[in-house]
Amino acid sequence: MKAAIYEGSHTIRVGECVPVEPGPDEVRISVAYAGICGTDLHLYHGRMDHRVTLPHVMGHEMAGIVESVGSGVTNVAAGDRVVVMPLISCGSCPACLAGHGHICQRLKFIGIETPGAFQASMTVPAHTVLPIPDSLSLKLGAMIEPLAVACHDVRIGDVRSGERAVVLGGGPIGTLIAMVAKAKGANVLVSELNPYRIRLLEEMGIETINPKEADVAERVDRLTGGAGCDIVFEVTSSPAGARLMTQLPRTRGRIVVVGIFGDPPPVDLHRFFWRELKLFGARVYEKEDFEQAIAWAASGELPLDRLISDIYPLDRLEEGFRQMESGGGVMKILLDCGFAAAERDSEVG
Repeated sequence: MKAAIYEGSHTIRVGECVPVEPGPDEVRISVAYAGICGTDLHLYHGRMDHRVTLPHVMGHEMAGIVESVGSGVTNVAAGDRVVVMPLISCGSCPACLAGHGHICQRLKFIGIETPGAFQASMTVPAHTVLPIPDSLSLKLGAMIEPLAVACHDVRIGDVRSGERAVVLGGGPIGTLIAMVAKAKGANVLVSELNPYRIRLLEEMGIETINPKEADVAERVDRLTGGAGCDIVFEVTSSPAGARLMTQLPRTRGRIVVVGIFGDPPPVDLHRFFWRELKLFGARVYEKEDFEQAIAWAASGELPLDRLISDIYPLDRLEEGFRQMESGGGVMKILLDCGFAAAERDSEVG
């Protein structure tokens, strides 16, 4: 069976993977589809080599079918259609003891610290595996992990029906946040530069603005009668986004920082004081967010299929990276990890 193996900065080799039989409390999964994420791109560029053991298999957005289970596994069985919540927490650090295992101080991420989904077969701890309904295609199942990120962000921000939400950044995560917030009844505006993504968002009924062509703060003032929006999601990880996020909220409005900032950006703390703003960090997801993502995906209310730009075979992973970096007409690229080809004709959806 094939695997895409990372061997160091900008080097991917497609070779054979050796299936690992599940031990106690482990599950072996035939991987159908796996999504390429910006984190995988950072790995490919060697920026996270301090966290991986070479050679390494990336990938943490996936859906597949259980091949076999080890002793003690009761939550899934062979033949189940599943996704993986790729977090392995220690269970003993202060964060874990407080019930926040998703931000464990010694958190391991499947696809970074441990082998991931860019292979035909993967073996993972049983507690990371969640079943999905037969009505949900494995292709859309591979969208559950990024959708869970959006569910977590929207939950942390406590988005309510009728509120005005602004999303800074219309990439895959920003678009999913916009979709979930809109489904919860919010009025959503997305700030995005990429013409392809702007067009896609508009086609899905989500209002957009290009910050190179119009003033975002001015638009928000016009939409809210000068009051400001209720909530801002910063998803750009850019200094410009950090500057803009404080200009938009109303008095006692909320800001959720989703993007990952390598260097601390300047932030207008006077604006926080002046309007009594609230700032929230949002990192990955919790189990309830994964369960909510599965429910949203299975409901058919979110047009998740519109976000899938291409599906490549496993040996075209590097082409997928290049397409993501092109800045053109791409949102989410999935990899067919081998198993899916044989099952595609019987897929639902």
